Formats: sequence, structure tokens, C-alpha cells
Amino acid sequence: MKFSTRQDTDLPAESLFAAISNFDAIARLLTRRGAVVRRQNTTELPDPGMSWLIGFDFRGRSRELALELTEYQPPEVIQFKGSSDQFDLGLRMTVVALTRTKSRLIFETDAQPRGMKARLLLQTAKLGKPQLDRKFAERISDFVNSLSASGLV
Repeated sequence: MKFSTRQDTDLPAESLFAAISNFDAIARLLTRRGAVVRRQNTTELPDPGMSWLIGFDFRGRSRELALELTEYQPPEVIQFKGSSDQFDLGLRMTVVALTRTKSRLIFETDAQPRGMKARLLLQTAKLGKPQLDRKFAERISDFVNSLSASGLV
């Protein structure tokens, strides 16, 4: 199942890319929201191969997501590959400069089921896809606004 949204901001493209590629700050943001983020390697510079193990509670159950940076092309593209017990995930963030002071974040997520239970879950979720698309866009908007508000930009 694919989700995609576009979020326009009043930030220059370089500032927006710097904010979404500040992985330590994003880890702190996730921690404040109740997730447990563990870095799997000690690479200092953002480059493919960086990985994290993210633990969180979702619908009353503890979940884990292994996330790896697969593409890093400043100042435009960041791509991640992840896997959990039920899904394989792909995340792609693309920054597009609209003007010198405005930019757009294109955020795409692709979830692929790893088993029959996950496949049935996605089939059921497709019935409410418009509502899920709206919630996804709201969450990404909140994410970009929280990066801006916390002074990461």
C-alpha cells in the first residue's frame, strides 16, 4: 500500500533538507513521542548503511522496526528501507525548491506485507484509504511543523 503527500513550506530547500537529515534530532523527537530509538552503527556522517532499531507501542502491542538509510543525495533525496515482523517498508523524502525561500517536501511510503495476516490487514485498510491518506498528510504536516518549531531548521 502506497501513501504519498506533498507539504509546502516557507523554508529554503537547503534548510528543509538539513532538518529532515538531522537524524539525531529526529530520534529525540521520536523519543519524546514514546518510541525507543537505538542506533545500530556509529557512522557520524549521513551515508547509506546507517541503521536504527525503533521500538514503539501500536494498538496495545510492542512493535520493532529496523530502518536503514539506503540513499542520501543532498540537497534533494533521502530514502530508507525498513522491516518489521509483518511489513517491509520503503520511505522516500524528496525536497524540491519552489523559490529561494519556499520549498516542497514530497514524502512517499510503501508498505509491503510479509505474510497472509499482513496482507489481509492491508486489504481491509484499502477500504478506508481516503481517510488514511488524509491522516498521513496531517502527520507529515505535523512532522514538518515540529521540525520548524523546534529550531532544527
